[in-house]
Amino acid sequence: MKRAFLIFFVLALARTPTLSQEPTSTTQALVARAKALELNTSYVPPPGDPQVHHASGFAKIMCSAVFITGLDPDFAAENVGYFTAPYAERAKVGKPVIDRANRAVHIALPGGITRTAKFLGSQGCVTLPVDKTMVNFMPVAVKSQLPDASTEQWPMGDTLPNDPLPAEIDAAKVKHAVEAAFEPASGMTAAFVATWKGRIIGERYGDGITARTPLESWSMGKSLAATLLGILIKRGVYELGQPAPIPEWQDAGDPRAKIRIADILHMSSGLRIRAPLDPDYDPSGPYPDHLYLYTGSVNSFHYAATRPQQWPPNTVGRYRNTDPVLISYLIRLGVEKRGEEYLSFPQRALFDKIGIRTMVMETDPYGNFLGQGYELASARDWTRLGNLYLQDGVWDGERILPRGYAKFVGTLAPAWQADNRPIYGAFFWLNGDTRFAVPKEAYYMWGAGGNFTLIIPSHDLVVTRLGHFKGAAAGEKSLNDALALLMEAVPKRN
Repeated sequence: MKRAFLIFFVLALARTPTLSQEPTSTTQALVARAKALELNTSYVPPPGDPQVHHASGFAKIMCSAVFITGLDPDFAAENVGYFTAPYAERAKVGKPVIDRANRAVHIALPGGITRTAKFLGSQGCVTLPVDKTMVNFMPVAVKSQLPDASTEQWPMGDTLPNDPLPAEIDAAKVKHAVEAAFEPASGMTAAFVATWKGRIIGERYGDGITARTPLESWSMGKSLAATLLGILIKRGVYELGQPAPIPEWQDAGDPRAKIRIADILHMSSGLRIRAPLDPDYDPSGPYPDHLYLYTGSVNSFHYAATRPQQWPPNTVGRYRNTDPVLISYLIRLGVEKRGEEYLSFPQRALFDKIGIRTMVMETDPYGNFLGQGYELASARDWTRLGNLYLQDGVWDGERILPRGYAKFVGTLAPAWQADNRPIYGAFFWLNGDTRFAVPKEAYYMWGAGGNFTLIIPSHDLVVTRLGHFKGAAAGEKSLNDALALLMEAVPKRN
């Protein structure tokens, strides 16, 4: 029963591109190629009881859903966040206790252990280590310097123009596209925003959701991590081609010292962990490190940095959370090297510059951003980030990202190309497999549960769809139907 559930969880709920969906011969070729390149190192699984880790994820998800998104607890327990808190596992623990006075959520496990996630304000919700009552860092109140969004025009604010859509736009088809994004109701679409040349041309929200509601976004946060690193590259702190200065890799003879920053962004560092998207992943095996980096309540940066090398860098592409965690590690190192305050850096360096007001970046108990997917934001704010890339990293005349960085993240990673999988760039996914009804050149942020922001330069489009996790499969089909209509509604760029 447990094995059957895990298979269902990994393949049906995560809704990330699983190799089981590819032909068996393709999977066999991927495994064989990786085996031929594999280094002689050992795998050590994460410590602890998987059920305790599941409860950690459940507590955090419920805390974020209630205290950040504002969802009803019963609705949240049924419909959101299966990725680190599998739906079937929820029945094995006590009903979440919502402690509104202390802004915390408690999950009791059989045997007497309780996992607690606490809302910390600007750092969102953090699951405390077992038997701990506080985190290992001092939370920081991060304040936006922007005026109230209702007082500014889009995109820096939320006020929209009253004039009709441009004549080049087929308004009727845009309307149908927005409707398609919410059909059927089982898709549980929560938010849909489409912009053309930066202007909102279509928008709608589900029940109880507004233009300013932060929603679970999962691995869309990886693209945000790439953006923050890009800002540090623009400021001269790092270069893409340099070996990543991870402190744990600096001993003489450490092979990981050869891993470049670009290799990490390309999901090809080669570090040895277990992740559900590995072609040889066995769901009956140990609890995967890929999830432990969310739920372990440990120093995630140190854990990722101490994994051994499985392959030489830039040879094998694998979707593993070690790589975005290490990019977040580099962000912290780079920001603090400059003498800046780390937890407020994203707000100062990015969000205030492009009108983002709702983004909440959550941390581990040591105050490290879990930029691999513990971010919540409104659909409009993810759309703003998408438009930054559509504009090659320039916003209102200011270059925020290095020239050509948008092309870099949207270009096929060499290690993934070597495996004949044209689907991954640099913490952005590529439409090289024509997953979506848009040109192959499109690239996108993607989070489990059916969360997407697509950048479609050929048509000057950015499209964001956010949804509640339970509706992921139907919701993705709805998104694709909407995209097909948008392709007919807007002209191709000249």
